[in-house]
Amino acid sequence: QVQLVESGGGLVQPGGSLRLSCAASGRAFRHYNMAWFRQAPGKERERVAAISGGGTITNYADSVKGRFTISRDNSKNTVSLQMNSLKPEDPAVYYCAADSDSGILSARPEEYDYWGQGTQVTVSS
Repeated sequence: QVQLVESGGGLVQPGGSLRLSCAASGRAFRHYNMAWFRQAPGKERERVAAISGGGTITNYADSVKGRFTISRDNSKNTVSLQMNSLKPEDPAVYYCAADSDSGILSARPEEYDYWGQGTQVTVSS
């Protein structure tokens, strides 16, 4: 069992930055692929970024490549999402998710076993 708690959301102006963090409880955190998803009103949940258990492999949605960076610290059981150059299309509830299958970095929400409660990101001037 893994519990995930996100923090770091908030209001930022276009072009600004935010850093989201996700703290995980439970054992063997390093065995989980981790991802950040987002969901805007009326839209499907979208995987923004993912990182392998060892942190050596990352994947990003095309819409955030070059602007967002996912990282993890297995010694602290945390995964982070640094978001730079935020755009008006980035606002959503952002979720941290854990996949116990240490294979490919899936983009499908149904492949993820554990979810955080979400944190709101708002981009507005």
